[in-house]
Amino acid sequence: MSTAPLPATGAWREGDPAGGRRWVPLDGPVPGARIAYETWGTLAPDASNAVLVEHALTGDSHVVGPAGPGHPTPGWWDGLIGPGRAVDTDRYFVVCPNVLGGCQGTTGPASTAPDGKAWGSRFPSVGIREQVAAEVALADALGITRWAAVLGGSMGGMRALEWALATPDRVAALLLLACPAAASAEQIAWASPQLHAIRADPGWQGGDYHDTPVGPWAGLGVARRIAHVTYRSEPELATRFGRTRQPDGRFSIESYLDYHAAKLAHRFDAASYILLTEAMNGHDVGADRGGVEAALSRITARTVVAGVDSDRLYPLAQQKLLADHIPTADSLRIITSPSGHDGFLTETSQLSALLKELL
Repeated sequence: MSTAPLPATGAWREGDPAGGRRWVPLDGPVPGARIAYETWGTLAPDASNAVLVEHALTGDSHVVGPAGPGHPTPGWWDGLIGPGRAVDTDRYFVVCPNVLGGCQGTTGPASTAPDGKAWGSRFPSVGIREQVAAEVALADALGITRWAAVLGGSMGGMRALEWALATPDRVAALLLLACPAAASAEQIAWASPQLHAIRADPGWQGGDYHDTPVGPWAGLGVARRIAHVTYRSEPELATRFGRTRQPDGRFSIESYLDYHAAKLAHRFDAASYILLTEAMNGHDVGADRGGVEAALSRITARTVVAGVDSDRLYPLAQQKLLADHIPTADSLRIITSPSGHDGFLTETSQLSALLKELL
């Protein structure tokens, strides 16, 4: 974790190192918008070997590779993608975009608007469906008319689902991890104090803090602390930390949460956190499609659905609903992990088996 002073935003901004990113311009409600993405492998002449990887809430396009200039963290699925790995880049062309409204290269609230100022509070609300429409434009620009597979967990799973429903002819196979067909009341409830914490921070400044010295660090930190507890499991926290204390008398679990709060503030943007969380709250594949079950029944992509047995944020019942109502899915796969929701990121060997089955 960086010990540098906290910036107003941890977003990637113009002038920062590009790293492995490339960009495609977007049409739509945000003038001058563009989507950032990274790729691995070589696209086949008929573009039949393309795999789309969808990141979660605070993820980004850097799914593989070390931290370095332009990339504050190492690849978040590094053990799964590459030569000879479950998603073999000697065989597949892997694409991972940063989501519309995000803060790591794709246009979002921290990006510069046509008037030379950050978009800030003027950035429009974008939901999961608008985010997928931006990714469709990316696929078109790359000449990819059909994905060999679309892979996603958590918020990434929401977008993967939307791909299979909005463009069924463009998705051959689908991996859905630790995600729901629609956000539940409890998930929206967990999000609510996080959003309130950011907006209550004086540094929030109505969402127009990006070009000032001070941002809503404290509020974003509180939001991350709340969220991180939902990402892990109670037994894991009890085993790792119990009631142990630091030399200063504070509980070790508090120090752990402080670490993750500060780490996020160095690499993420509070306004993007709000926008993307609200997109997740609005996720409902059944809206305007006759309900969840009717929508899921229309999925034609060969599908594997998996959940984490210790996930208390997106519990297994939500993945069971997906597996039961997607006609091309068979039984729910269960990832065994003490890590809670984050098991969809950490259980490399079990995830490798699911990916090899799908591909």
